[in-house]
Amino acid sequence: MAKRWNTITKNNFSRPGFLILCVILMAANLRPTITGVGPMIAAIVNGSKLSESLAGLVTTIPLIAFGLISPLAPRWARRAGLERTMIAGLGLLLLGTLLRSAGGAWTLLSGMFLVGSGVAIANVLLPSLIKRDFPTKIGLMTAIYTTTMNVFAGLASGISVPLSRQLHLGWRGSLESWAVLTLAALVVWLPLARNHHVPDESRPSRLMHSGLAWQITLFMGLQSFLYYVNVAWLPTLLHERGMSMSMAGWMVSLMQIVSLPATFIVPIIAGRHQQQKHLVTLVSSLFLMGYAGLLLMPGVTFAVIWVIFAGFGAGASISLALAFFSLRTHTHQQAGSISGMAQSIGYLLAATGPLVIGILHSWTRSWTLPLIVLVIVVVIMALFGLGAARNVFIEDPGVADSSTVKP
Repeated sequence: MAKRWNTITKNNFSRPGFLILCVILMAANLRPTITGVGPMIAAIVNGSKLSESLAGLVTTIPLIAFGLISPLAPRWARRAGLERTMIAGLGLLLLGTLLRSAGGAWTLLSGMFLVGSGVAIANVLLPSLIKRDFPTKIGLMTAIYTTTMNVFAGLASGISVPLSRQLHLGWRGSLESWAVLTLAALVVWLPLARNHHVPDESRPSRLMHSGLAWQITLFMGLQSFLYYVNVAWLPTLLHERGMSMSMAGWMVSLMQIVSLPATFIVPIIAGRHQQQKHLVTLVSSLFLMGYAGLLLMPGVTFAVIWVIFAGFGAGASISLALAFFSLRTHTHQQAGSISGMAQSIGYLLAATGPLVIGILHSWTRSWTLPLIVLVIVVVIMALFGLGAARNVFIEDPGVADSSTVKP
């Protein structure tokens, strides 16, 4: 009887519908615990006794965790299995979500590191699970999980302040509320712990010697730099210019929502062309229009327009960066290698964004210099992006000359 029950449950938990639910719940947890912080950063800093100059660490530490944990996740999956490692990631995310609201500054920062660690594991391993379980529907499943991720990212930005104020949860209760979503995902994922899938990962050893690999990595990192600065500081910028904090939070939510069409469309266009320089130019122009508008027209009258430009730029840039992993490689193993390198180094670079911008704003008591810096970052990102958009391949890691022109 027990053997029969195990067979029945194993079959049920292997059905596509159940696996799709697992993917959706995992994706739903990848951003809210981070994007929900930005709109409440002032209340969090005051409530946790964190100095204003270090306020950027609240959103920077998860990115540091991304960079540190991303290259380790495949190794852990080879030892414990893909599903068990992802379940462990959910456990870290749940622990971090609860810990960060339980005490003062150090508890907050420690919890944010655990949050980033749990998210990093899923960031790296979820595409492997999709490739294994949905080999003929990789595009559709990728669209489902990226859309879910962005929708919940925007939702968290929009409702974090109302949860804190209208429902009287305070900033601690608002942050803790996302533990419910993580717990739901953990419960659904637990039956998959019986599986022991070991992904075939290749090491990105010689990629460090590839100029093209570095161009992809730096494009990935700099667009993430811009995105996480927006998430961390855009609500504060708009609030200091006269917008209510609640509305400023919804502006970040709007930025996330308008990014969805670009997230879908750009990879499709990119795949139809041998080089993507026109898309890099478009992405950079969108970012420039958004930041130039905020710089040259500091009022809130046209703020929604600049936020929409930045949102389109953010959605287009992340999907283009992810597309480069496949467009610039011959095999799935090479794509996995460049993905690991770009996410690890790229997110460490992105981690400096909220901290640097926070320090500049603290020193100058103005948003002029921070916005000028963001414009400069966009220009540098465009230069690396144009290099990554060339019609070339990254060769095998063991080949000395690692960039060759496509036939």
